[in-house]
Amino acid sequence: MANRVIPAASKLLKTLRPLNSAASSTTISAISPPIGYAEKPLQSPSGHAITAADTITDNIFNLDDVDKLFASVSTPTLLRASLNLHAVAFEPLVDMGMWVMKSRLMDTPLIRDVIMGIIRYTFYEHFCAGENAVAAGRSVLELNEAGLRGMLVYALEYAGDNDACDRNLQGFLDTVEATKSLPPSSVSFIIMKITAICPMRVLERVSDLLRWQHKDPSFKLPWKLDTLPIFSDNSPLYHTLEKPEPLTPDEERDLELVHQRLLKLSQKCSEANVPLSVDAEYSSVQPAIDYLTYSSAIIYNKDDNPIVYGTIQAYLKDAKERLLLATKAADDMGIPMGFKVVRGAYMSSEAKVASSLGYKSPIHDSIEDTHACYNDCASFMLEKIANGSGGVVLASHNVESGKLAVAKAHEIGIGKVRQKLEFAQLYGMAESLSFGLRNAGFQVSKYMPFGPIELVLPYLLRRAEENRGLLTASTPDRQRTREVLKRRLKAAIF
Repeated sequence: MANRVIPAASKLLKTLRPLNSAASSTTISAISPPIGYAEKPLQSPSGHAITAADTITDNIFNLDDVDKLFASVSTPTLLRASLNLHAVAFEPLVDMGMWVMKSRLMDTPLIRDVIMGIIRYTFYEHFCAGENAVAAGRSVLELNEAGLRGMLVYALEYAGDNDACDRNLQGFLDTVEATKSLPPSSVSFIIMKITAICPMRVLERVSDLLRWQHKDPSFKLPWKLDTLPIFSDNSPLYHTLEKPEPLTPDEERDLELVHQRLLKLSQKCSEANVPLSVDAEYSSVQPAIDYLTYSSAIIYNKDDNPIVYGTIQAYLKDAKERLLLATKAADDMGIPMGFKVVRGAYMSSEAKVASSLGYKSPIHDSIEDTHACYNDCASFMLEKIANGSGGVVLASHNVESGKLAVAKAHEIGIGKVRQKLEFAQLYGMAESLSFGLRNAGFQVSKYMPFGPIELVLPYLLRRAEENRGLLTASTPDRQRTREVLKRRLKAAIF
């Protein structure tokens, strides 16, 4: 199947009806702000706060009745969650914890055991689903009883060699196998990072070559398989300033091994009928990640059943155009494509890399631009799944985003999108939003990282650094948990 030539993204944009167009009075806001972005209300072009969806959703999406929201959560669980959320919202404590974890104190066995014990019974138990797939399965069952679903995330990344990649692949395969013993549909997705099954050096080399081919279409890549468009005219190409050397035979072999790993996992997911969502990562290696994801999707996404989902980070300036180009090409090929729309991580590191090379950051210049990009991507995907094929995951911790997405879904016709739309929040966070969306009749999943604490710790540290704004922006959830705990305490006393 040959790669298709499709119109420029600017032409496709004209066909997109954004949520804040005249045809719709609602706007979907982005997920909670990444580092450096303070959360604030969305505004209309005239500068007024957008609240049009409030009336539409009051009766079907209510976060004020905290007793109803948290009815399925036991008091001990709620108390522990409240303590953990208050702790992670205190930045000096988070900073001190990260410093200790990276210090030489961890080289002393006794001190290390004490610190790891504290982490295990606090943050690890709150934000992680368990040490293995079996333990994660038990956490999924608890969610299922509460009317939520689980996105299982074997939280490993950055494999250094092929042996590590093969071990990680087995972990992902075991995760898929474990879903077979769980209630049907209780697991909505298997989540993975390509860096767990592909050495970073391979991703860097492949990304360099793909970028150079985008600059010079006559540049041949003999190993390249059928894929969807990876770049737009606005995509950052500054990572590859000189013509790269072709892949060596060993590098081609390593790339083929990566393809085989991803295809094996995709096949396993297809057999279990559990979609595989590939996370986005750094822009320096995202071209290779998209290439691998799309080439697998072309093989396994069939009959309006997307098995392989890509991820769009809406804080990138080229996100909207890349989404439009990829979906248009997928439609031309008859491929049902699924996407997870997120706000994005890696913000500070992206800015630093671009600055060191003398280029502007690939991240939008303002929070308003990021909101607009997310809104357009969400609007496009909601209307696409209502009128055609594919699926979308709207990952959001923003309450206003939830309200507006609910209103948009009802405007389109909720029956058209219900089974193709998934809302998602991180495990242990934004519980009131998750329960509110559940009560409004939508499919809601929690992003559930799991794995041995020693191996998952680097993941937790990185998430703590990258999601500082997310952790400190959990005030509404903390307030709601305090309120329901006070009510339960008062009821117990009187």
